[in-house]
Order: sequence, then C-alpha cells, then structure tokens
Amino acid sequence: MLARTLIDTAQIPGGDTLRLMQRGHEYSIMLGSNELMNSRVKGSEEALATLAAARMPGGQSPRILIGGLGMGFTLRAALDVVGPGAVIVVAEVVPAVIEWARGPLAELFAGSLDDPRVDVRLTDVGSLIAQAGGQYDAILLDVDNGPDGLTLNSNDRLYNRSGVRTALAALQPGGILAVWSVSPHAVFAQRLENAGFEVEEQVVRTNAGRGARHIIWLAKKPA
Repeated sequence: MLARTLIDTAQIPGGDTLRLMQRGHEYSIMLGSNELMNSRVKGSEEALATLAAARMPGGQSPRILIGGLGMGFTLRAALDVVGPGAVIVVAEVVPAVIEWARGPLAELFAGSLDDPRVDVRLTDVGSLIAQAGGQYDAILLDVDNGPDGLTLNSNDRLYNRSGVRTALAALQPGGILAVWSVSPHAVFAQRLENAGFEVEEQVVRTNAGRGARHIIWLAKKPA
C-alpha cells in the first residue's frame, strides 16, 4: 500500500493546522487525526448542491452562497445544475485552500474557479450571511463536520439560534439553507424549525449509494 505523503500545511485563522496529504492519485485534507475530506469521497458534498438546487427559487439565474471551498465538489455540482445567469459566491477562510485549488488540486476543480459565474472570496461566510439582506436563493454550508464545530470553534455561531435566524434573513422568500453534517443532530433540526424554516432531513451516502451515511438539512424559508 502506498504511504501518505505531506504536500502542504495551512493554519486556520484562530485555529489549528490543516494538512494536505497525497497517496497515489488520492488527496485528503486532515485536521490532526481527523480526515475532513478525501478526493475519493464526494457524493454527499455533491448532494448538498443538487438537493438544494432542486428546491430553491431563482429559475436559471439563482444567487447561491457556498460556505467552504474544500475540494470543489459542491461548487462543481452546483455549476452543473444552474443556468448561465447564476452567481455562485464561495467563501473560504483559509488562504491556502484557495491556493491548493489552483495548485495540487487543480485537476479536481477542473477549471471551475475560472467559470464567470463563480466569485471566490477570502472571507468568513458568516460575515457574508450577516450582510446579505435577503439576496440569496440558497446558502450551502459545509464549513465543518456539522453543527458541532470541529475545525474552528467560531463556526458554532453559524449554527446557534442567532446564526440560524441570520441565515433565514439572508434568503429570498422560498430560499433554501442546506447544511451538511457527518451525523444526525436532533437539536439542530429543531432549532431550524423554531427559527421559522420548513425542514427536510436527507440521509445521503458518500459515494453512489455506498459508503458512510451523512446528513443534509434542507431548510426552506416560507414564501
């Protein structure tokens, strides 16, 4: 078996260190002993985009905010299902993750960062949500392992009661807040409902109906 080799490291602002690893043609991003993402496992990240797109308003010209660039699977899936007039804003807080997307991970991104519909911003997605003023048709959050922060404690503010209400205000009527999680979280689902969302919980597999089960909440703002 091929050994993993270290390609690069990156400091999370105010947090720990990420490691970009490679084994053959496989890449992974690690936080300590936790594998945050792997290039072989993308099904649930793609589903975050496709499930939200099937439910959101905006027609062929939606405005979408993605929290977390990762390995680009959510972004690419979104580009595949929206029209030429769409605007997809991607917020990424770690500069090196954007550099990796144009460097060692460029094959995974397949030119998606150069698509005219894409606007990648080096910023905290929470700041963009707070400033949105009802402009988004969908907000897709995959900035951590779920509502319980792992990579950065400050991510908790996206998922607490105040954060959920702020996301509601950032959406157009009928807009969708889609949240990825590695595991179920009954308290968070109830929090979404308490904020005024109509909540649907989907169990998705990591790859083509196989692999680990992850959770995606699809929270709709009433029209």
